[in-house]
Amino acid sequence: MVKITDVARHAGVSPSTVSYALSGKRPISEETRRRVEDSIRALGYRPHAGARALASSKSNVLALVVPLRAGIHVPVVMEFAVSVVTTARAHDHDVLLLTQEEGEDGLRRVADTALVDALILMDVQLDDPRLPLLRSLERPSVMIGFPAEAEGLTCIDLDFRAAGELCVDHLAALGHRVVALVGSPPEVYVRGTAFAQRVVQGFTAAADRHRLSSVVHPCEASPAAARAAAERLLREQPALTGVVVHNEPVLEPLIDTFEQLGLRVPGDLSVTAICPREQAESVRVPVTSVALPSTEIGTRAVELLMGKLGGEPVDEATLLPARLTVRASTAPRTA
Repeated sequence: MVKITDVARHAGVSPSTVSYALSGKRPISEETRRRVEDSIRALGYRPHAGARALASSKSNVLALVVPLRAGIHVPVVMEFAVSVVTTARAHDHDVLLLTQEEGEDGLRRVADTALVDALILMDVQLDDPRLPLLRSLERPSVMIGFPAEAEGLTCIDLDFRAAGELCVDHLAALGHRVVALVGSPPEVYVRGTAFAQRVVQGFTAAADRHRLSSVVHPCEASPAAARAAAERLLREQPALTGVVVHNEPVLEPLIDTFEQLGLRVPGDLSVTAICPREQAESVRVPVTSVALPSTEIGTRAVELLMGKLGGEPVDEATLLPARLTVRASTAPRTA
């Protein structure tokens, strides 16, 4: 392993000069700095993270706060996490993943130490109890999600309200007059999770605008719950011909159940979804969907945070546009 003494020997300077070049604690000539940097690149030297933190008063670590609460779909959360970690590494930062549901206490525990330089928060609620503390912290932060009152915070997310609207607009354009939203697990709505609430807002607003008959049905994330939801919807809405699904684990079981109950997709029932593109494409009947751009959101969240750490002005609100891709699961209403 290359040591700081190896860099010093290669550059023809003392180890303390290499340390000063890395930390900026003392001025050195531009020519000496260049020699040190050339030697670092030539030898492939990487400063030890702990030593670097002591030298610069920075940890080069970001905290990704993802409380793994009930109703969270872990595979999608991990897509966000992988994107955050990959992008952070490209900026020479590591990521500390915090999954315990600690609320303000967890934030304060991390923020009051030198563990991390900045924070990214997920699973944002409309009335998120962490906001007062987040606004008071000296460490910069970015939220993946929009609380009801986002002033003074930096937030990024998919435009979930528009996503709900797009799905209903598409079904209405195909002539469907009775539609349903099979939504997230009930506990997600009870917590006031922002993205789930905004899908409902968009779905309901578009259904009202098109004068459609509509219903919202939260659903647990299991095949058994999917079957129960399908049976209940057909019992209560016998004229149902259009469904929007915002619950990744039940998408395929729901389609299978409707077909077992005698409804062909898309011949008798059109299905749209808000989910990762790969999932929509892999279902037996490829699903018309609004893609969840988890990789892009994670990447841009880190880039916003890097801008804040660098003292650059960044946009407080970044809403990624919702885009609907039409696939085989939707068709004009036949009767």
